[in-house]
Amino acid sequence: MEKNQALHAYIKEDLLNRIKSGTYKVGDRIPTELELCKDFNVSRTTVRTALKQLTIEGYLVRKQGNGTFVAEQKVKQTLSHTVKRYSDQIAVQGKKAEISLVSLQVIPATEFLVQVLNVSVNDPIQRIERIRKANGEPTQFEIAYVPWKLAPGITKEHAETSLYETLQRNYHLQIAKTTEHVEIAFPDERVAHLLEYKEGLPCFYIETVAEAADGMVIEYSRSYFRGDKTNFVISRNYLEEEGL
Repeated sequence: MEKNQALHAYIKEDLLNRIKSGTYKVGDRIPTELELCKDFNVSRTTVRTALKQLTIEGYLVRKQGNGTFVAEQKVKQTLSHTVKRYSDQIAVQGKKAEISLVSLQVIPATEFLVQVLNVSVNDPIQRIERIRKANGEPTQFEIAYVPWKLAPGITKEHAETSLYETLQRNYHLQIAKTTEHVEIAFPDERVAHLLEYKEGLPCFYIETVAEAADGMVIEYSRSYFRGDKTNFVISRNYLEEEGL
């Protein structure tokens, strides 16, 4: 244990290492609180604190009357350059992807959308709300904004597949660049309900601006990702970036 490391933090780290190394596999029942107390020679309160944190973070799941089990692995999504659709990224992890439309409406451009989408006030903007799921469990809630003049008449069928692929195939709009801002956010009651997530727990929050090669903004979106179901992979090629 590192100097000044709290006991519950040490236990949490040890259990997490066992999960990530495969000592405890998905679906395995971990030792009881009493067994862990004996193993680590600590109080039940200390063990419970460690287990609670791992449960909140999505590594463990408690089943009333049965014990605590290792949860399914979180959905991994790539933030670095990738041409893979959501369904493809999920499929390689052995999970079934699903995109469900929540709402599709045309709204007048607000002053904020005027700035981010380079449109005029009151221009028609398509506002698309979607839920992404993996194995039937919600992982992401997204609100996307696309100018009507660029892609008129986006349909439910379009929205429930890859939106970028639809923009390219049906409207000849090629996404060449995205800029993403990542934060931690706390979802409101509606977002938490749609994500089947407890209100007050943190989410990853990402705002994305998608552009064509000439700099024209094609789409702006806001996305909430369940913190217990999602993690992100960022890969950088420094030799390529340095031109070496």
